[in-house]
Amino acid sequence: MKFCISEKDIHSSLHKLNCFQEQYIQHFITKTRDMSKQSYQYIQGKLLAKGNGNMCTYAKEVNDCNNQSLQHFVSNSPWHHQPVLDHIQQDVSALIGDAHHGSIHVDECSFPKQGNDSVGVKRQHCGRLGKTANCQIGVFLGYTKDSYRTLIDERLYLPHDWITDKKRRKKCGIPEQTRFKKKTELAWEMIQHAQQNNLPFGWIGMDCFYGRDSWLRNQIDQQELIYIADIPCNLGVWLQQPKTGVPQRKKGCRGRNPTRKKVIEGSEATKVNDLKDQLDDEHWHQVFIRDTERRELWADMACLRIFPREQDGLPGNECWLIIRKDPNNHKDIKYQLSNAPVNTSIDRLGEMSGSRYWIERTFEDGKGIAGLADYQVRSWTGWHHHITMTILAMLYLMDLSIDLGKKADFLTVQDVKEIFEVIMPKRDITNDELLELLYEKHKRRISARNSHHRRNK
Repeated sequence: MKFCISEKDIHSSLHKLNCFQEQYIQHFITKTRDMSKQSYQYIQGKLLAKGNGNMCTYAKEVNDCNNQSLQHFVSNSPWHHQPVLDHIQQDVSALIGDAHHGSIHVDECSFPKQGNDSVGVKRQHCGRLGKTANCQIGVFLGYTKDSYRTLIDERLYLPHDWITDKKRRKKCGIPEQTRFKKKTELAWEMIQHAQQNNLPFGWIGMDCFYGRDSWLRNQIDQQELIYIADIPCNLGVWLQQPKTGVPQRKKGCRGRNPTRKKVIEGSEATKVNDLKDQLDDEHWHQVFIRDTERRELWADMACLRIFPREQDGLPGNECWLIIRKDPNNHKDIKYQLSNAPVNTSIDRLGEMSGSRYWIERTFEDGKGIAGLADYQVRSWTGWHHHITMTILAMLYLMDLSIDLGKKADFLTVQDVKEIFEVIMPKRDITNDELLELLYEKHKRRISARNSHHRRNK
């Protein structure tokens, strides 16, 4: 085991953070306002916060800082979030970009909320709670290379009723040109944007919600990009391509002649979980998936060439069906589709299959370390500003974990955050300042209580 980190290395981390922040200063300076100081304070607050954080806890920890200035920086300041995200993608490309082993991943994150005033909030499926609940949903793009991972782009999903509600749109500051887009359309928009930024990657990963959508898979396929997509266990597939066509109208039947293409010859599509039970032992191979903190992870994997059943009921293009099961728990089974070339090795498919794990860890990092879900903003601008600053904080942590990781084999981003919690200068709060913070918290609780009573009436 290698561990050569010195006290000097720890204290130099703060200088490296300052240098990194200086590269982003330009994005927080507008014609009328310089918000670069507040941008650094917001990052400092995230790195110093233990547990759930917000503007009040940041102001309590960070030197020369107050709640109002941070609130203005996030909610009202006129800096634009997209140039910051573009800059982040450039830095990710330089740090861990790899056209063969790097990958981008589409996933979403839900944020439970009270009331109806937060932008995009609606009763919809909340993955974080595992049920239908009042929440906002963000669609994200992440980047992974080996165990290194971070988020690189975001879009806020706006349900139909938000698009048509002019009053709420105006109140939350949603741009006039914003139109309804499905989550898969937002995902494809981010993938195309990453391409325009020349971000190198070998494949695109998707979770089950996005992977089952044949439109998104086909968009990727048409651009000659490689995907690996989680799919539900009941997705239908054919081992042999069935014949399709417009069926003839049966004699004696009334009505118009059929015009839609259908499967007219061949067997019904087989559900992938039923197909799994029909495979012989020769189909299964033990494949290395990834390293873990304790051991190497191997899995039993079967890879078949199939034709997936599209959403219109017709067979799609031939592709790989990957069935992966834990050798120690055969009930833990994952099904995936990939349009990787027919000559792709099973080891390469195993590498691609295992990369989905790291984007799940990325969201754990974002929520547990960088305060991804800890915000008290309601506007369109506020949401995008907060999420962008969180992604920037995650990049700082990853960059420093790579640098210090050269001297310690098993250093994590959590370790780096703990370093900052110790070495970063903290604010000494006077009695008057403490009273002011308590007063602000008291006002917010009264406001929340009054809002609750108004809703109940």
